[in-house]
Amino acid sequence: MPPSRPTRWLLVTLTVLLAAGVAVAAEPADPPPERWTAQVEAYEKRDAEHPPPEGGVVFAGSSSIRMWSDLEEAMKPLIALKRGIGGSHVSDQIYWADRLVLRYKPRQIVFYAGDNDVAGGKRARQILDDFKAFVAKVRKDLPTVWIHFLAIKPSPRRESMWPDMADANRAIAAYTETDPRLTFIDTATPMLDRQGRPRRDIFLKDMLHMSRQGYALWNPLVRETIAKAMMAEDDDRGRGEK
Repeated sequence: MPPSRPTRWLLVTLTVLLAAGVAVAAEPADPPPERWTAQVEAYEKRDAEHPPPEGGVVFAGSSSIRMWSDLEEAMKPLIALKRGIGGSHVSDQIYWADRLVLRYKPRQIVFYAGDNDVAGGKRARQILDDFKAFVAKVRKDLPTVWIHFLAIKPSPRRESMWPDMADANRAIAAYTETDPRLTFIDTATPMLDRQGRPRRDIFLKDMLHMSRQGYALWNPLVRETIAKAMMAEDDDRGRGEK
């Protein structure tokens, strides 16, 4: 017996609602990574003119890396290579890893991205999955490299997005606990005031990018983490030699 008219309308309504739910739940598409070709080629041109040594620390990620003006000086005596792409997502870092990370055969990698992902509508699970894909790609060629994830930062301009950013930070921090050569550097907490809101005194006028005062909070945390990883690496090498 065919369904009654009210039943047919109910089935149609449920079908429409389910379809809408699937559309809402769908993950945002990754933006095209090719849009950063010019920035990548600029790094390669610089490398051709002044070839960097292998075995340093590569800083990869978005504009928070690219605009870190005193990075090389702050990390001395370590060899720090700044290879940030302004406006990039974690997915962009996967795409460009061969040319911005792997070619340098780094001893350690400091990674910052996720800020623009959240602004683009991505949620914690998608950002975590993308970071896992980045780790897998890097580890395929460099199985023992250390990778340090810098917490997605709270900023006044994107304060409304901070809960989603904090969710992504928690997910990635938990993931780094599963691998002794992955670390999560909590650079976000010092950027919050006593009320838990983003500090305005450590940002440029756009209230999105950090000033030198903001990077001054990051520098010692990053140096300390890199130093601990190097000590652990030396200890492992020493045990291996016995």
